[in-house]
Amino acid sequence: MKSTKTAFLAAVAAVLLAVTGFACSLGTTPAKAVSRSFFGVVPQTGLTEQDAEYMRAARIGSVRWPLAWSGAQPDPRGYEWGPFDEIVTIAARQRITILPFVYSSPDWIASKFTVLPVHSGRQRRAWSEFLQAAVERYGPRGDFWIEHGPGTPDPLPWMPIVDWQIWNEANFFYFATPASPTQYARLVRLSDGALRRGDPSAKLMLSGLFAEPSAKPPNAMLAVDFLDRLYEVPGIKQAFEGVALHPYAEDADDLRRMTEELRDVMVDHGDAGARLYMTEMGWGSQFSPNVVSFEQGVGFQIREMRRAYRYLIGNRGRLNLQGTYWFTWKDVTGGCNFCNSTGFFRRGDGPRLRPKAAWPAFVGITGGRARP
Repeated sequence: MKSTKTAFLAAVAAVLLAVTGFACSLGTTPAKAVSRSFFGVVPQTGLTEQDAEYMRAARIGSVRWPLAWSGAQPDPRGYEWGPFDEIVTIAARQRITILPFVYSSPDWIASKFTVLPVHSGRQRRAWSEFLQAAVERYGPRGDFWIEHGPGTPDPLPWMPIVDWQIWNEANFFYFATPASPTQYARLVRLSDGALRRGDPSAKLMLSGLFAEPSAKPPNAMLAVDFLDRLYEVPGIKQAFEGVALHPYAEDADDLRRMTEELRDVMVDHGDAGARLYMTEMGWGSQFSPNVVSFEQGVGFQIREMRRAYRYLIGNRGRLNLQGTYWFTWKDVTGGCNFCNSTGFFRRGDGPRLRPKAAWPAFVGITGGRARP
């Protein structure tokens, strides 16, 4: 009798373990154990105080934001930090960090904003000076934080920028022409020196690489091929701490494959210790699979988001995955062919946020709240 009872209790325990283990794999219970910094978002509209309040309530800890050189230095005479100051201020009030991706050559330095500033001494000096100036403003000892320190008219929580992402989708002609690992390696080395002059603790993150663009070289390269060739540049591993991917995938299985293949490249080059980030990812809520394969309706958006985060959260230790950024916060029209569909909130002209079905689903993943 005793052995039967023991066997029964053991079976019950096994079932409970399986059930709780399954629940954990869905990202329900362990979400609170995952740092807020793991959950990020990439807005494509201006950031408001209300946006930041909702983000904090949802346990979003980081916002990826463009720091366009062409906007911050439209001419060589000085820097215009005001617009970026405003974003940093709004985020800091809610204790949200900013991950800047620094890109876009101004027209006084290059013929196109997509040209990497590595082709002349003038380009290299101007880029280095700009990047160092940005670090000296927003880094741990930056002027911005001194201006908003204790006792100042507008004190802010100290949320310095430490991670700096250099360029955007350097393997894709929308942002870099040509898509050249060699030219990008020059930019990375140049940027590493500029960042460390401004802040010895600064960390350089590689451009988010578009996983599988359809265009061919020199217009584009697969992320795995681009990273593999980048690693072949002698000494390049010492110039960066993080690798980033934009796995715009048809479904979560495809995202897993893209992620594992990129991680394999890192491991093959002896760089398993490098940090990995998903700095753009998403699925759309409208149904237009003939135009965009990852736009297959509301239910599909929610299902694939949950499946993707289940995989990413569950494997974050093995992958050394430090952060994920959903694209995007609000739908907009007139942007890319999926920009009007991948947001958590509907597009609109008024201040009121209009959540889509994906918003409470996402909050269920992060363990936060849907409203402040």
